Amino acid sequence: MFVNRETEISRLKRILNQNTTQLVVIYGRRRGGKSTLLRQIVDNNTVYFSADLSEAPLQIRSLAERIEEVVPGFSAPVYPGWDSLFRSLNRSLKERVTLCIDEFPYLVKNSPELPSLIQNIHDDGAHSNYNIILCGSSQKMMLDIVLNKKAPLYGRAGEIMKVNPMSVSHLMKFLDVIPEEAIREYSVWGGIPRYWEVRKLHSSLEEAIEHNVINPYGLLAEEPERLFSDEIRTSVQAYTMLTLIGSGCNRLSEIAGRMEKPATHLSGVTSFLIELKYIRREIPFGESLRSTKKTLYKIDDPFLNFWFTFVAPDKSRIDLGLTSQVIRDIRRKMPLYVSSTWEELCRQAVPFLFSDDKILPAMRWWGRGKDGLPLEVDIVAGSSDKKTLVIGEAKWSEKTNPITEYDILQKKIFNLPFVKGQKIIPVLFLKNRVSGLPEEAVIFDPEAVVNAFR
Repeated sequence: MFVNRETEISRLKRILNQNTTQLVVIYGRRRGGKSTLLRQIVDNNTVYFSADLSEAPLQIRSLAERIEEVVPGFSAPVYPGWDSLFRSLNRSLKERVTLCIDEFPYLVKNSPELPSLIQNIHDDGAHSNYNIILCGSSQKMMLDIVLNKKAPLYGRAGEIMKVNPMSVSHLMKFLDVIPEEAIREYSVWGGIPRYWEVRKLHSSLEEAIEHNVINPYGLLAEEPERLFSDEIRTSVQAYTMLTLIGSGCNRLSEIAGRMEKPATHLSGVTSFLIELKYIRREIPFGESLRSTKKTLYKIDDPFLNFWFTFVAPDKSRIDLGLTSQVIRDIRRKMPLYVSSTWEELCRQAVPFLFSDDKILPAMRWWGRGKDGLPLEVDIVAGSSDKKTLVIGEAKWSEKTNPITEYDILQKKIFNLPFVKGQKIIPVLFLKNRVSGLPEEAVIFDPEAVVNAFR
């Protein structure tokens, strides 16, 4: 089942139908739907080639055989190198085609000269009869090839498309579940379509987790290792950092101390994990990232968050086959875990829910109130003109008393040190619809939050 991606498909078709042939770059994390997206634009005039880690001569031969499907006899000659193949293809074509190379970084690993060759082909017009699409899951390598100012292909691409994870609303549609269940499912699988396909093979969320994630032979049992093997030379550091964050270490000084390394030695892997959206930095609303000392690190990807929260700490029991014990622990801790996903989705939804008020993305706030005591607020967002503040709490509990929560929220608002004459919109994000609250109270439930991402 192919869900959404209408915008991506439209952009690709538009660029590929230009009067001149184009170089297109597509990248994104593994299992994110890139190959499925490509298949939506493949037609009889497209050569689709999925690269692997074979030596260059074998890959050249394989690609020539694929080209033969649109150029009869193309695989008969022996091509001494990539340059020869690309230029021969251009001379052999009588009408425009699209050459799509999936997992392009695999080719570059064995042929590091390839980006420079494609640069030369692009610059001298030697692909005037065919478009080139380069696609890859190694985001680091794709960025280095295209977006780095020193990279051979910098500035050559007519379209650079990052295929991002999909939203919770599309997951709801894919699994055909109610909004509340969509949020639970999203807290495990995130926005990665391949994970959704795996989940759909099972009758329940718990069964899918037990079969695929916490089973030593499960399809996703070693998923983090696969992701990092594509991306990071220092994969051990990345894995260790995520393990520590998953266990509750959220400050860089604490993470560095547990790893027995100076914090400055972690800047490279930290920046890269942030760039790939595997982790994120959190700072209190209103503070500067450069000057604050309150920075916290959180795992930003839902599946990795689930894996490093529940799987990594229990690898020993999982490897012994004690999965029933692990499942019991997950079942017991799941409501609290889902509540953190609910909070984050609420923050992300705020600009869409208050678009008429031009509200900016929401953040958490923590610090000391006007009374000098510690204070935390789940959701704070300001308007673009700085005249309005949305301030709210997110609760994921059947036992929540909305009237009590609203009173607590009002007291928090009165105690916040940065509230100084702005219009305040108090908001409660609750698991269940309620009534009986003051008219000025704004309430959102899972349906409203999930639909905000459509």
